[in-house]
Amino acid sequence: MDTIDLRILDLARDILLTTLALAGPVLLCGLVVGVLVSLFQALTSIQEQTMALVPKMMAVMTVTLVLLAPALQLLRDFTTRIISQMVEFGLS
Repeated sequence: MDTIDLRILDLARDILLTTLALAGPVLLCGLVVGVLVSLFQALTSIQEQTMALVPKMMAVMTVTLVLLAPALQLLRDFTTRIISQMVEFGLS
């Protein structure tokens, strides 16, 4: 493979890992809370829609707010890496 192909593959890998690092904790929190609420609803035979939605929303919002500063740092570092690589791809 050519060196430009390897750089493009490295860029794609970096994009995917950054996306996973940003969205992973929030999605995992929503999944865990959703499963716990569904289990509770199945055990108690309560089929209230707001009971399924509100805890998930609150948990996802809380995790998003808690992880906001590290996520912005991660995005800033990613943007710095991308801009520094623009010279290699001939885009500046």
